[in-house]
Amino acid sequence: MENGDRSSLHVILLGGFQLFTGNDQIALSSGSERLLAFTALCGRAVPRNLVAGTLWPDTSEQRAYASLRSALARLDGVGRKVLDVGATEIRLAPDVGVDFHDARALARRILDPTALTGDGDLSAKAVEVLSSGLLPGWYEGWVLAEAEEWQQLRLHALEALTAGFVMAGRFADAVAAAGVAVRAEPLRESACAALIRAHLAEGNQAEALRHFKRYERHLHEELALQPTPQLRELLAGLHIAVGR
Repeated sequence: MENGDRSSLHVILLGGFQLFTGNDQIALSSGSERLLAFTALCGRAVPRNLVAGTLWPDTSEQRAYASLRSALARLDGVGRKVLDVGATEIRLAPDVGVDFHDARALARRILDPTALTGDGDLSAKAVEVLSSGLLPGWYEGWVLAEAEEWQQLRLHALEALTAGFVMAGRFADAVAAAGVAVRAEPLRESACAALIRAHLAEGNQAEALRHFKRYERHLHEELALQPTPQLRELLAGLHIAVGR
């Protein structure tokens, strides 16, 4: 495939912004990165005034339009191929890949009981895909809303993957998937429960108890809360005191 062809272009939004053509990363200015990231997230044609007003909200309309023109002008060479720029609208070129769209589709398939999922959906690769947040370190409002929605979606998918791995007897993968969810949200009880179930399914009672104790201590220190009875019940069969 010819270098710079649109079908070789890929926008990375998970774990941080990157633009690749084939295996080559393309360097962009900060303004151009945000233009591409916003357009990629929208997944549709976006009016120029909406792009300008969203990306440069603290300036006048005239200044925002000037900033948009400047960001477009700096997208020369390969970077310019990522966008279809019309007189009134801007959209991502149809053949440009976006990792976030693929990851979101994966998470929704995992969570949809009616979806036909393949072996690739119940895999270590799926855990890797769901391991990264959306544009970490970007604090603009248009990013934060999408990032929070993605955080919840990927955590639910990781918990569902954990259950699927346990049912398949793939305990190491189950622990890995639950561990990603726990590291992403250490105070999330459903993630903690998924990890405890994975350890217990493998017969690692000490690991299950150790994680419970760590969660119990962290929850008390951070929020002055106690684990729910439902979480304690997971360890009831160990015949030990678990902070009652």
